[in-house]
Amino acid sequence: MTFADRYDPRPVVSSEHPFHGHVWDVRTDVVDLGDAGEVTRDYIEHTGAVAVVALRGEPGAEEVAMIQQYRHPVRTYDWEIPAGLLDQPGEDPRDAAARELREEADLDAHRWDVLIDLFTSPGALSENIRVFLARDVFDATAEGFEREGEEAGMTTTWVRLDDAVDAVLDGRMHNGPGSAAVMAAYIARQRDWSRLRASDAPWPFHPAYR
Repeated sequence: MTFADRYDPRPVVSSEHPFHGHVWDVRTDVVDLGDAGEVTRDYIEHTGAVAVVALRGEPGAEEVAMIQQYRHPVRTYDWEIPAGLLDQPGEDPRDAAARELREEADLDAHRWDVLIDLFTSPGALSENIRVFLARDVFDATAEGFEREGEEAGMTTTWVRLDDAVDAVLDGRMHNGPGSAAVMAAYIARQRDWSRLRASDAPWPFHPAYR
């Protein structure tokens, strides 16, 4: 048997939106679990997202581009990798990742691969995020884009990949997708990047690309 997640949606008996937010809505579903009966579950409907591990430097001594911005739900300026919502209909995920990298870090890259796909909190929200690995990076400003809100004046820096891994293990870095991504990049490097997927690899668990 292949060890893999299994897409198998259970029947939804009823569904409603008790709350409509500025960015996301809360949905309440009554779900039929068969022999386990019916359960009611609230969750945040999420558009999905992309994120980027952008690397530069010599093999074995790579640095990763990191950003720091305020995240109000956790009252923290946390370290993250560039990321953003898939909120433009029909936009290719790799193109969205390149756009976010330009907007948040003033970078682009010649080489793109899929690093990992994540459910960020599958018991609470429907977010599915694809993390790309960007290499052969170069400076590239997003024309006409102005950073606002938490992104205005946010810190950007380069951190040795090994140091980012240490920060995760030491409890100094807490962002979920960022932590998972730097750990995945570290392991992928140990395997000489042999398990990376093409930038247009199928994304079967994201509704927009199913």
